[in-house]
Amino acid sequence: MKRKLAILLCGLSLVACQPKTNVGQAKESERGKLVVYQVFTRLFGNTNPTNKPWGTIEENGVGKFADFTDRALDSIKALGVTHIWYTGVPHHAVIRDYTAFGIDNDDPDVVKGRAGSPYAVKDYYNVDPDLAVDPAKRMEEFEALVERTHQHGMKVIIDIVPNHVARNYHSISKPDGVADFGENDDTSVEYKRDNNFYYIPGESFQVPVAQNGYKPLGGEENPLSDGKFEENPAKWTGNGSRKAQPDINDWYETVKVNYGVRPDGTHDFDSLPEGFDSAGYQAHFNFWKDKDVPDSWKKFRDIAQFWLEKGVDGFRYDMAEMVPVEFWSYLNSSIKMKNPDAFLLAEVYNPSLYRDYIRLGKMDYLYDKVELYDTLKHIMQGLGSTDHIAPIQDGLADIEHHMLHFLENHDEQRIASPEFAVSAEHGKPAMVVSTCISTSPTMLYFGQDVGEPAAGNAGFGSASRTTIFDYWGVPAHQRWMNGGAFDGGQSTPEEKELHQFYRTLLRFSSKSSALIGNYREIHSYNRENSSGYNDRLFSFVRWNDDERLVVVCNFSDSETYSFNLKLDPQTIDDWHLSDGDYTLTDALTNDRQYRLSVMNNKAHIDVVLTPLQSFIFQLD
Repeated sequence: MKRKLAILLCGLSLVACQPKTNVGQAKESERGKLVVYQVFTRLFGNTNPTNKPWGTIEENGVGKFADFTDRALDSIKALGVTHIWYTGVPHHAVIRDYTAFGIDNDDPDVVKGRAGSPYAVKDYYNVDPDLAVDPAKRMEEFEALVERTHQHGMKVIIDIVPNHVARNYHSISKPDGVADFGENDDTSVEYKRDNNFYYIPGESFQVPVAQNGYKPLGGEENPLSDGKFEENPAKWTGNGSRKAQPDINDWYETVKVNYGVRPDGTHDFDSLPEGFDSAGYQAHFNFWKDKDVPDSWKKFRDIAQFWLEKGVDGFRYDMAEMVPVEFWSYLNSSIKMKNPDAFLLAEVYNPSLYRDYIRLGKMDYLYDKVELYDTLKHIMQGLGSTDHIAPIQDGLADIEHHMLHFLENHDEQRIASPEFAVSAEHGKPAMVVSTCISTSPTMLYFGQDVGEPAAGNAGFGSASRTTIFDYWGVPAHQRWMNGGAFDGGQSTPEEKELHQFYRTLLRFSSKSSALIGNYREIHSYNRENSSGYNDRLFSFVRWNDDERLVVVCNFSDSETYSFNLKLDPQTIDDWHLSDGDYTLTDALTNDRQYRLSVMNNKAHIDVVLTPLQSFIFQLD
């Protein structure tokens, strides 16, 4: 069988660490890594450039399910994407009159923005009416989108937000026999196991006191915008506030769901047996099937099953660590029994909880946010050293496949924003490292590939993050959309070049078998043995029986570095390299000018790495 030796070069800061082998298993793909495309569904297809702060749909426009045309999906698939995470699908609170469709109006005093937060879900059995051409047929339009996505060879992920629901939760679409959240609660007590919410008996909810001149809808007149919202007794707020009047910085638009966790933190449900961290999902399912569990557990199980029946292939779970791991064992095992290949991604920010939520909670993937993302961000900003990267991978070696990598998402600042790195070019070496350092999936946020800076203030919130609260257009993405052609016809040359970089890198990752194989960092070896190699550079190797990769990248935005990149003796031995010169082809540019020289158990590549440059070399 013909072998390929690929060598990736990227510039980063240094971490002293001994060479180490780490084998990751990517069972989902026999060819390469999974690539997730996160799209904010409401914004993706919007071609309106007005962008008036607090603007209405009529003023600013809104994207629809129908905007994900065959051409749009082809353009996403061309990025190497395997899964699309359609963010903001379940029906959430929104300031728009849909009473003609049987939907009650939401109160601006407990809604963030005009279009509303997608994480304040108001009806789990339907979709956001804003996203439909005909709101009366909104579910049918979503089902058609799922079918189109599948026809293009990609899978569908949507959000489930188990920790909290909208303050005004009311499902008008729930199946017969299904009770709303809180419908059967005993509101006379703070806590009861089968209550869906926590209560503050004897006190009514009060709207938070505004700060810094904030006014709902920017001060626009609205019949419900009166500083009042009827809720008696008051419920605990989504982030755990137990005050009848939460702070303006609390998640006041939501209420916390009760999972059988008493107010003192003790649990009112069974614990998993010793050793269940190594048990499969079938054993977890069998453990729970005869257990009496809190009512909220059953409600979210039924919600997940409902969406699986609609053809959804997986879920992204918001703030999963705020919900007990036993619930996740219960929920995820039931999902896997229905669809063993379901893609389950969780937002967990406490590294001490990672292994519990993966092994006991049966999550497939967690955000690698507080370690790899935060470290790469500091390096991209010129504040950190690449020396901190290798220890992260060493520390996560046993779970590295489960730590999904990203550089942007709806919660984080855009790379090109002044508050982050100013230029999207700074993301290039970080993206090569993020994509290639482990077997885990890579996530790309829409607009990242064309350098969207999120410069405008849409209303609620502030610039640097693309709004998730208001109606808005995404200018760099709109230029790439080119009125529905999705060909970059209005993009700048810089945007086109950046898109091509992302496309080439992600397509390579989706096909490279080495990226689901072995890993060893050679950064430390080069720091000790290669003159001119410094802590703005980072390097590592990836390989399997058929393909071999070396990664080296330059994170400096001003310096060109010339040096001999060296392979450590263990890698030379593992790769069975014989003496001689090998021709290398850079997979990002198809340039074949580089050579790997091997002599007497020493190997090096003469490298000239310009600012922010990365290579992927392949040896025929």
